[in-house]
Amino acid sequence: MTISILIVPPFSTLCNAAFALRREVFVWEQKVPEAEEHDADDLTATHFVAIAAGEVVGTLRLLDRPEHVKIGRVAVRQAFRGQGIAKAMIHAAMAHARAAGRDRFYLTAQSDKLDFYQRLGFVAFGPEFQDGGMPHRAMRTYDRDSAQLTD
Repeated sequence: MTISILIVPPFSTLCNAAFALRREVFVWEQKVPEAEEHDADDLTATHFVAIAAGEVVGTLRLLDRPEHVKIGRVAVRQAFRGQGIAKAMIHAAMAHARAAGRDRFYLTAQSDKLDFYQRLGFVAFGPEFQDGGMPHRAMRTYDRDSAQLTD
């Protein structure tokens, strides 16, 4: 299967398809309250989509913060999981940020996804916390040696 990863402008047709995918994964499947799914960051984020078989099957967003680049809202349609789509999107997003001179990455991962992000170079730190009704951990690619878990 060929996967294309594109940067799409907010509220373009492809970005709206990404928002629909996020609703499908986070709100319907994972029961995140719809009011928490979209936020003002969607207006300024850099949105990525993965396209396979002619449809948007994955999405994530990048938020450029002074201290790091935050990767968020990583979602892959259920039927397309386990095929490397999230990994390919994250690599593309990090390459995009690095091309702009940014190399400090941060995200908050659902606690059952820590191994996936660790394989991509992230390390968990701080306490577990609830987000959207699910346990999460903060993770980063920088200052790895000082990262500690607390509970």
